[in-house]
Amino acid sequence: MSRITFGTSGWRGILCEDFIFENVKIVTQAIADHLNAGGEKGGVVIGYDTRFMGDSFARESARVLAAAGIKSFLCKRDTPTPVIAFEILRRKAAGGINFTASHNPPEYNGIKFSPSWGGPALPETTKDIERRANEMTGEVCYREISLEKAKRSGLLEEIDPREGYLADLETKVDFAAIKQVGAIAVNPLYGTGRGYLDLPLLSRGVDIRVINAHRDPYFGGFPPEPAEKYIPDFISLVKSDPAIKLGIATDGDGDRFGIVDGDGAYIEPNYIIALLLDYLVRVRKISGGVARSVATSHLVDAVAKYHGVELFETPVGFKYIGELISQGKIVIGGEESAGLSIKGHVPEKDGILACFLVAEMVAREGKSVGQLLEALYEKVGRFVTKRENITLSPEIEEAFATRVHSLPVEIAGSRVEQVIRIDGTKLILSDGSWMLFRKSGTEPVVRLYGESASAGRLEEVMKAGREFILNG
Repeated sequence: MSRITFGTSGWRGILCEDFIFENVKIVTQAIADHLNAGGEKGGVVIGYDTRFMGDSFARESARVLAAAGIKSFLCKRDTPTPVIAFEILRRKAAGGINFTASHNPPEYNGIKFSPSWGGPALPETTKDIERRANEMTGEVCYREISLEKAKRSGLLEEIDPREGYLADLETKVDFAAIKQVGAIAVNPLYGTGRGYLDLPLLSRGVDIRVINAHRDPYFGGFPPEPAEKYIPDFISLVKSDPAIKLGIATDGDGDRFGIVDGDGAYIEPNYIIALLLDYLVRVRKISGGVARSVATSHLVDAVAKYHGVELFETPVGFKYIGELISQGKIVIGGEESAGLSIKGHVPEKDGILACFLVAEMVAREGKSVGQLLEALYEKVGRFVTKRENITLSPEIEEAFATRVHSLPVEIAGSRVEQVIRIDGTKLILSDGSWMLFRKSGTEPVVRLYGESASAGRLEEVMKAGREFILNG
């Protein structure tokens, strides 16, 4: 067995290679031992997305937990990640185990553990689970009992958390306003958003056009990520129907969002986070700070400064933003990878909530997303953002590891004013542009992020970043 390693959102692996029943049981036993060692009570919510064998993996996990004396609340059907987080908090459970690989291709699956506070587990927690799991490899170290015995013993209960979650959304979204938008296109991308992204709109008589609303473990041949390059059918639908004023989409496990404007333009998640910050503070009058990951647009910073709102910059990984949500410190927190949540909601990415908030914003403001973005630029300035993945040869990878510790004083024709190393290496330039080098932990790839006030200047920054990564 290869070593179990938890990344920013849990342990992921390729089905039939390292993600197999044996390893799932080992990781579940490690989670059970972690919970029992900490005296955690309240049971564990178990969920899964629409990937191959998700329900089977979930049942095996419940068998192991039951043998460890831990009750499982097993979801009856595939369930969005934010709904599992909500159910953990609602039940005051000890935590949650979610079988998902989020937006990764269909050959992957994964285990995501969330502790009792509902957000993604912090590093100290995942490190303990990793250690316990890796100490068990190579031997039969887990215990399990049958599902029938677990039910008879009161250690297994099947649940459907949808009703409670949707009822809670009623308190956080103005659905009456959304009806004024006009037609809305809805795309759950064959994932867990089915029955969550469409049902609240249908029940209120909103005119919707739904596609990709059946379960498909292959996700239509694309990774289940609502990014522009993976949703051509959805963009085409919005463009082809003049009645559609907005398109909303979620990823495979419902924690990421994708927004298509009424003219078919895809709106980058960076800009949605900034727009919703402005909306929540200016229109909703919600008080507090804002958090963004180190890789997320400084348009968020500009909006925060405009409204006099405190800004928190975090490492990549929603667990850090989720912690601030759970502490009530921020109005909204988000990542450029299309994850956000708001004050008073779950400390976990929620693509369903994000979609509905955008629809509410468009309805109440009476403008398209593009029009709202242009109005925001007039107030705080324009920001253009880009991300690229650069694959490294072994020689360049070794050289790059040394290079980032010996940075230039000038790059892309501007002075380096500040270096931020909370996650990767971020260079703030004298003209307000920035670039971030962030090495992948699992493959020979450097993620290069950049931002400037214009597309032309951004290309200069990205070109200089690529040159630095590859040649120094």
